[in-house]
Amino acid sequence: MKKILLFCFMALIFTQTGAQENFPTPQIPFQPKKYICYRASQPIQVDGKIDESDWQKAPWTDYFVDIEGPLKPKPRFKTRAKMLWDDQYFYVAAELEEPHVWAKLKQRDTVIFYDNDFEIFIDPDGDAHEYYEYEMNALNTIWDLLLIRPYRDENGAVNAWDIKGIQHGVWVNGTLNDPSDVDKGWQVEVAIPWSVLKECAHKPAPPLPGDQWRVNFSRVEWKVKVENGKYVKEINPKTGKPYPEDNWVWSPQGLISMHYPELWGFVQFSDKIAGQGQDNFIWNNDEDVKWALYQIYYAQKQYYIDHGKFASTIEELRLKPHSFKDYNWPPVLETTGNLFEARFLSKNGNSAWCIRQDSKCWKISLK
Repeated sequence: MKKILLFCFMALIFTQTGAQENFPTPQIPFQPKKYICYRASQPIQVDGKIDESDWQKAPWTDYFVDIEGPLKPKPRFKTRAKMLWDDQYFYVAAELEEPHVWAKLKQRDTVIFYDNDFEIFIDPDGDAHEYYEYEMNALNTIWDLLLIRPYRDENGAVNAWDIKGIQHGVWVNGTLNDPSDVDKGWQVEVAIPWSVLKECAHKPAPPLPGDQWRVNFSRVEWKVKVENGKYVKEINPKTGKPYPEDNWVWSPQGLISMHYPELWGFVQFSDKIAGQGQDNFIWNNDEDVKWALYQIYYAQKQYYIDHGKFASTIEELRLKPHSFKDYNWPPVLETTGNLFEARFLSKNGNSAWCIRQDSKCWKISLK
């Protein structure tokens, strides 16, 4: 529903009254979460129990927050995740506090977030295109799909795409679909083969030590009640429909959409075995340049809504100048009626960071 609503919102630029809308833009500062992913010393048994020694030594993420971050209250239930890797798999585990564990969907590639679910998003090269989405419920039913581009830039979802060789498991600390008792929650484990992730990585997979990938996690939680001995979604009497789902995430987006990959967290891969030393996260200053490009992208999208074309000068966008260590302000801006490209040129003239109207962000060599 969250994805469908966003797509409809983007499609309807004008309301019934003819009033112009604002392009959905993150309403929080750029502060993506960071995580060091250590190696597993041996293959993980993927059964949902998170009980291997390597898992015990791997750090937890921060507890999840609302998808809008500090703009909304803290989640009702706790959620956190861990990551590991080896030469074959990228491992993810999560712990979801839940007093009433339920799930209904049993067929792969159905819209899993109609149940309570856990979701994984991966953009290996951080260009906001060609990224992976994976969802699972407490019945261990999964939905995996490839996004050619975010929904905001026209629907590029490939639902027929599958993660070949994926392993996934669920363990329920309580009883599934039994309203007569109170549960503690459920846990998930997922092993995603590098042989699949490398398809759109455009970089080494498995990664090299120190490599950073963009990753985020989401949990969908519906309000339910017990009716005739079964869990049913609570109905909002004002709308006659279920209350909107809660979206709780690791790295907040600042708006209700997971499909803003530029807001996802950073996972830095370490060659150290979990529990055998620590690495420090190293911030890449190029990410500040990329974020400035996304400010141009958001402004251009709004300018198009307002004027029916993209701005041809940076002054028309009314953006504050940025100061970068290795790149120059102002950007080079080239536009047509329906296309644009913005570029920050490096001070040494050897490279440039670019963004275009479909939000793809990439680096080019000028040597």
